[in-house]
Amino acid sequence: MARELEFGLDTFGDVTRGEDGRPVSYPQVIRNVIAEAVLADEVGVDFIGVGEHHRDDFSISAPEIVLAAIAGQTKRIRIGSAVTVLSSDDPVRVYQRFATLDAASNGRAEVILGRGSFTESFPLFGYELSDYERLFEEKLDLFSELIKEGPVTWSGSTRPGLEQHEVYPKTDGGRLKTWIGVGGSPESVVRAARYGMPLMLAIIGGDPARFAPYVDLYHRALTQLGRPTLPIGVHSPGYIADSDEQAREELWPDNRIMRDRIGRERGWGPTTRDEFDQEADAGSLYVGSPETVAKKIATTVQTLGIDRFDMKYSAGPLPHEKLMHSIELYGTKVIPMVREILA
Repeated sequence: MARELEFGLDTFGDVTRGEDGRPVSYPQVIRNVIAEAVLADEVGVDFIGVGEHHRDDFSISAPEIVLAAIAGQTKRIRIGSAVTVLSSDDPVRVYQRFATLDAASNGRAEVILGRGSFTESFPLFGYELSDYERLFEEKLDLFSELIKEGPVTWSGSTRPGLEQHEVYPKTDGGRLKTWIGVGGSPESVVRAARYGMPLMLAIIGGDPARFAPYVDLYHRALTQLGRPTLPIGVHSPGYIADSDEQAREELWPDNRIMRDRIGRERGWGPTTRDEFDQEADAGSLYVGSPETVAKKIATTVQTLGIDRFDMKYSAGPLPHEKLMHSIELYGTKVIPMVREILA
């Protein structure tokens, strides 16, 4: 492998279930996410990503604030978003917040930009869904200029233009690491290559191998554009317990709650245990014992030739204590096993 393989964890700050079976409060969920990130740092995980949502089943709407708290309690783990919904935010403010986070964390910050699979931020901040594509394209274009950290000249239709404008703070490294999160659109893959940004593939269903054409497209686009090889990452859901049976039995009820809640909003039918097991057996759900999950991650790395694997470890109301054990197993057992398999 050209680069050292990195291992990350992602969370959306799902509202979890307490010992009494009742939903944990939003403030406590946020404190728990910080504790989960601290543990991830201690057990050797390379990256922790915090998602942005504006709905009642997720607790985190301002990921940079949570990440700043994590930065103050950790030493080495890289910290970033998963993802930042750039379309409904201001690119200048996003850059400033993450550049500030980069300073506070001594250069450990990165941002993953995306359009978001949820759209609740659009009406909340006064944007029209009919402008979905234009908002992201224009704001990404501006953000690509901001991370060059020089005078910015830009004009568009979604915000006031800039003329030789300096934006502060600058980063020590000279460029904030910026990924583009992609859900499976060829146009989005080419866009990431055009802006010279690493690609993060959100693979949340089906055989990960079906994304191989997108990996190939990204490499070909970079070559044709005369750009150097850039990292590719994969974000997929997962959960680890001491045995395969325990992992599936613990994850299934809460995974079903999360999947059916989202499914009702999007017109999907109820999920089934057969579908869950199929995803665990041959799809993009990394659930099981450390050995099972390590083998499956290694297969994905080899199949797609990726540089980072981020496991989305939170799953609906699955309790904090179980998430902590899963994180511990990921860092202390899964990551070393994957490295050994690939050595």
